[in-house]
Amino acid sequence: MSTDFQSARVGLGARLRELRTEAGFDGKGIAAALGWQRSKVSRLENGKQTPSRNDLKEWAQAVGRPDVSGELTGRLAGLETQYRSWRRQLIGGHRARQELGIAESAATRTIRGLEVTRIPGLFQTAEYARHTFQANAEFRQTPRDVEDAVRARIRRQDVLYEPGRRFRFLVWEGALYIVTCPHAVMAAQLDRLAGLIGLDTIELGIIPFGARLRRSPSHGFWIYDQRLVIVETINTEMWLDDQGSIALYARAWDWVSEAAVYGPRARRLIGRAKASMELS
Repeated sequence: MSTDFQSARVGLGARLRELRTEAGFDGKGIAAALGWQRSKVSRLENGKQTPSRNDLKEWAQAVGRPDVSGELTGRLAGLETQYRSWRRQLIGGHRARQELGIAESAATRTIRGLEVTRIPGLFQTAEYARHTFQANAEFRQTPRDVEDAVRARIRRQDVLYEPGRRFRFLVWEGALYIVTCPHAVMAAQLDRLAGLIGLDTIELGIIPFGARLRRSPSHGFWIYDQRLVIVETINTEMWLDDQGSIALYARAWDWVSEAAVYGPRARRLIGRAKASMELS
C-alpha cells in the first residue's frame, strides 16, 4: 500500500470519526444507525478499508450532515484518481483500460518508459499481447474480452508512426528472457522489438545484465510528457500527477538510462535472447 494513499485514507477516516463524535454517536451507535457491523465502522475510521461513495453518503445522512456528502465523496475521488484498483478497472474486461491508454498516448508528445519484466505494450505483437491478456484475466478473475483488448492494444501502436512524437523506452535485459508464452511467440516478439530500433520516433535502450547502476530499477513505470506518471502494482495502478512524483520518476529514468545500450548493441542483446528461445 502506498504511504501517500494510506495517509489520505487515514485522513478520511479521521474526518468520519470527527463527524460521528460531533453527532453524539459512539462506534456502536453509528453502526446501529447504519445497519452495519461495528467492525466496518472501526476499519473505515482507522483507514484500514476504503469506503464506497454510498458508504459516505449514508454516513453523512446518519450524522445529520447531508451537506458534507460532497466533501467526503470528493476526498474519495481524489484517492481513486491516483490509486485505481485493477478489480474496479477491469470489472468489464481489459478493453476499456486499453481504450484509455489510446487516449493518453494520443494526448502525449513524449512517453518515457521503463519495463523490467515484460515487453512494453506499445511494442507488443498481437500474439504476445494475447497471451498477456489471457494470463492476466485468469489471474485477476476478470471477464475475458481478450480479442477486443488485443485489437485495442494494436490500434494504440498507430502513434508510433506519427511524426513529431517520441517514445523513449528502457527495457532490462532480463525481460527479454521472461517467457510467458510459447517460445515461437516470444521469438517473433523479439524480432518485432529489434525491428523497431532505428525508427525515428523510437529510442529503445536495453539495460544489460551486469551493468553498473546508480540505482536498481525496482519496478516499471511510464512518464507522459511532464504531466503524468503511471505505475503498476499487482493490485493497483497509480496515476501520479504532482510535480514531486513526476520529478522523482524522471530522475529514476535518467539514472537507469545511463547504463542502457542502443542501436547495434541493443540489437545484439535482443538477438542473443532470441537465439536462446530457438535452442529451448
